[in-house]
Amino acid sequence: MARPSQFTQEIADEICDRISKGEPLAAICRDEHMPSDRTVRNWQKSNEAFSSAIAGARETGFDVIAAECLDIADETGRDTIYGKEGEERPNTEWISRSKLRIETRLKLLAKWDPKRYGDKLDLNHSGGISINITPDDAEL
Repeated sequence: MARPSQFTQEIADEICDRISKGEPLAAICRDEHMPSDRTVRNWQKSNEAFSSAIAGARETGFDVIAAECLDIADETGRDTIYGKEGEERPNTEWISRSKLRIETRLKLLAKWDPKRYGDKLDLNHSGGISINITPDDAEL
């Protein structure tokens, strides 16, 4: 069966729903019943309402991904390993993997939505400026 290439509201709604749950467009478009990501991007260019719906869904999806970071950080069920004699030790592999999952999500959010999730750069100057003029500078 060929991938759909004609815009339908049903497909558009499913795409927006899945994006709003944090699923990337590329992953959605891998499904057989979905159009290619190129087709979806063409629809966005030619359909202002769909483009706006995608933008809103992305914003919601970004918040979902940010909430996932909290869930990952708060999940401690696998942080400890118990040895044969019941001794506890940290599960460093699991902890490192959790850290990687959080960092990856945060870096993607900073790239995708830098105004909300990027590092804020303060380029405003605060303080004063002092100028010392010596007699030798009089000719300047």
